[in-house]
Amino acid sequence: MQKILFTFLLFPLFMCAQDKVSGVINEETANGQILPLAGANVYWHNTKVGVITDLDGTFSVPYKKEYSKLIISYVGFKTDTLTITKPGKITHNLQSTSTLDEVTITAKKEATTKLYLKAENTMVVSSDELLKAACCNLSESFETNPSIDVNFADAVSGTRQIKMLGLTSPYILIATENIPSVRGASQAYGLSFIPGTWVESIQITKGMGSVINGYESIAGQINAELKKPISDDALFVNLYAASSERLELNTHFNTKVSDKWSTGLYIHGNKHNKKHDVNNDGFMDMPIYNQINIMNRWQYIDMEKGIGSFFNIRYLNDDKQTGQLNFDPDTDKLTTNAWGSEINTERIDFSAKFGYVNPELPWQVLGAQFAVSNHKQDSYFGLNVYDIEHSSVYSNINYNSIIGDSRHKVKTGINFTYDKYDELVLTDNYARIDNSIGGYFEYGYDNLEKLNITAGVRVDNHNRLGFFVTPRFHLRYSPWEKSALRASFGRGKRTANIFAENQRMFASGRVINIDDDGGNIYGLDPEIAWNYGVSYLQGFNLFDKKGDISVDFYRTDFENQIVVDWENPQEVSFYNLEGDSYANSFQTELNYNVFGNFDLRVAYKLYDIKTQYKSAKLERSLTPKHRFFANASYQTKGHGFIKKWKFDATFNWLGTQRFSSTETNPEAYRLPSYTPNVATVNAQITKVFSPKFEVYVGGENITNVRQDMPIVGADDPFGSNFDTTFVYGPVFGSMYYAGLRFKINKFKK
Repeated sequence: MQKILFTFLLFPLFMCAQDKVSGVINEETANGQILPLAGANVYWHNTKVGVITDLDGTFSVPYKKEYSKLIISYVGFKTDTLTITKPGKITHNLQSTSTLDEVTITAKKEATTKLYLKAENTMVVSSDELLKAACCNLSESFETNPSIDVNFADAVSGTRQIKMLGLTSPYILIATENIPSVRGASQAYGLSFIPGTWVESIQITKGMGSVINGYESIAGQINAELKKPISDDALFVNLYAASSERLELNTHFNTKVSDKWSTGLYIHGNKHNKKHDVNNDGFMDMPIYNQINIMNRWQYIDMEKGIGSFFNIRYLNDDKQTGQLNFDPDTDKLTTNAWGSEINTERIDFSAKFGYVNPELPWQVLGAQFAVSNHKQDSYFGLNVYDIEHSSVYSNINYNSIIGDSRHKVKTGINFTYDKYDELVLTDNYARIDNSIGGYFEYGYDNLEKLNITAGVRVDNHNRLGFFVTPRFHLRYSPWEKSALRASFGRGKRTANIFAENQRMFASGRVINIDDDGGNIYGLDPEIAWNYGVSYLQGFNLFDKKGDISVDFYRTDFENQIVVDWENPQEVSFYNLEGDSYANSFQTELNYNVFGNFDLRVAYKLYDIKTQYKSAKLERSLTPKHRFFANASYQTKGHGFIKKWKFDATFNWLGTQRFSSTETNPEAYRLPSYTPNVATVNAQITKVFSPKFEVYVGGENITNVRQDMPIVGADDPFGSNFDTTFVYGPVFGSMYYAGLRFKINKFKK
């Protein structure tokens, strides 16, 4: 490791020995003055080899014989191209665009963008992609993305769980504006607490990701960027109603308070008070619930001083009730009169972000993040009580700069986390405090033409995990045009909050067993895993239409894992891994603009996931080995009084999935070894009447696929064979919805 860092630090010195072009870039003012221009981009045409001019406008860029066109650009100035035939010194003046004719360039905006020039395997999902489905909250935002698997966690809570690379969401670092947010107590339901209309974009990174955001990610990172008051609509209203009698309202109110301050008030409310039992098993197919979610967001920008900041405060109250149709919480709570469950959550968050960009040296950036939250959940499932209160503090200070020139970037910083947990599990109390402090350093080499390297390492000291090192590495190489060959590896470490992450077990008759090995978290050790991955992305033009094809393979190897063992149908056991546990994920995906505004996305995914249980080495249960995905979207051009239409359809096919064993159950409560195949179709049509108003209608699972007997032992809910966790497909069947969106553009001051 020391040799690698030594090489990184000496690399700029080696570059200085090369031939170079140097000089001064000036700006020519309206009155004829010539002034040095700091922060101008100077780079070679058809390469990404370049630098940024310093405070006095000077620069020095490497020169090779094959380089001939030197491009000089700066926001607000005309971009110039100079012909260079040999190394030497130059002086050049840029002209302000205020004296130039206006030129408008239009291009089709991609709803999902795969990034060719980043070392990490990252895709950006825009708000346009989110609008292809009802997308009422973040857990419902991945229906049109084949990289994320979405399924219901159990047969009663209606909660969607996501997976990446075959691993469940606890192994994914889920952040809001790069602040870890869905973790700890919010792991089971936290994705449903982020409304879809609040989200501006989602960045999905496969593999370990950067060391900057922490050491906990193993399968990948998901970051949701929220709408900005300064750029969001002054007024936005979204009304949604479903055939299940689900109602939802989203409103955004944004205004500019002053030249530097903007604020937004975001209100989300949803309710569902209709009891459904389509399969006639006596249980509600989905819960009844009410949620109110309010966020006030402040944004400050001072362009002259290079300062920007955000302040957010949010309050959430979410109440769910599920269980048998005749369950009345006023008379039946925690009795055997009827089986029922209530999950009541109250959460308050505050976060602040500060950023400073040196106006004279714009590659120097200082950032700080701070977040504090309190999450309280009171719940019971039949006779099983589970309450949790989680208070959390997160802070991060980050500094970005360059070494020598803009090809060599460094990021370094320090962060601190504090988590206090109080849990009531049945009749047992668990309380603990976790805190850690860590520092990180990340080096990035970026010539943008052929090669990107990101190498990072962080060291942390945790009161329960001890002192440990987390290395991560990403490489991108472009062998030819529109290509990206990537490789990555890294290490992740995390504490498993076994009760918060596996709340579905409470909705069963299983006994909970924990093998106490003397570890510091519930008597267990921390989870440690290595992730390795390779991927290839190739863009192409076929029949004058754009497309891309990608192939990737990732493997996760666990040094230790908290094994959640469901193989005895009368109990669920937690213990440290003894043996192998791995997850192999292969995916290939094709995106193609077939014609005009018709886009097609198809993907195939193969999983090989096995864990050593006490009984045997087995496939991970309820994880399909094969999956096929297809999405087609089309929109008319729209002109004059004829406004455009948008059509979208998604097909999902899941292969067979292994059931955990039910062999010791009475025959009436036994399940086969594997599930049948499942295929579902979702579709949506949107009519855009104007830039301010549109309506949409759609359907989920319109082929009305339903799982047979989603609840085992529904006729005896307080017996030992009762289990709601064997869910592999839709429970409710088809569901249709309609809604409208109305917006008013920014107010003019």
